[in-house]
Amino acid sequence: MMRAARLPDLWQRRLGLALMLPAALISAIALLPPTQSAKAQNAGEGRALNIRSDIQEADQKTGVITARGNVQLFYPSRQIQATAAQAQYFSKERRIVLTGNVYILQQGNSIRGEQVIYLIDEGRFVAVPQPNRQVESIYIVTDTNAPTQPAPPRVPGVRTAPR
Repeated sequence: MMRAARLPDLWQRRLGLALMLPAALISAIALLPPTQSAKAQNAGEGRALNIRSDIQEADQKTGVITARGNVQLFYPSRQIQATAAQAQYFSKERRIVLTGNVYILQQGNSIRGEQVIYLIDEGRFVAVPQPNRQVESIYIVTDTNAPTQPAPPRVPGVRTAPR
């Protein structure tokens, strides 16, 4: 009887890896989500909180979703858009904590800071600056009594004709 040819152990391992690697890659790709985006709050699409980032993780026990890297947050029902280095959504406490070069835009108003906490139920922002820095906010103020054109500057010693 003829003895079957046997491959050396090294070649057997390489052949096994070569056959298993494509299958493992296909399985891993099939399990990946189509985009790295998290939506919180199930009560209708109008109340969705959409978070895009480089990395995200969700802890079902604590109800905390953490997004890191190039975070973009969209909360259409509150007309909020934000960018930050990191965002954490605490679903049980109903609060969002944005950290790292935070910029928030809501209905033309904006706020910048190192950390901004948004208390959802109160509709309130709490901003904290970097050490020895300040928080900056820009608010659109509607004033129906404000003149539509600014008055010309007064130059001392020069009379202007009455309007």
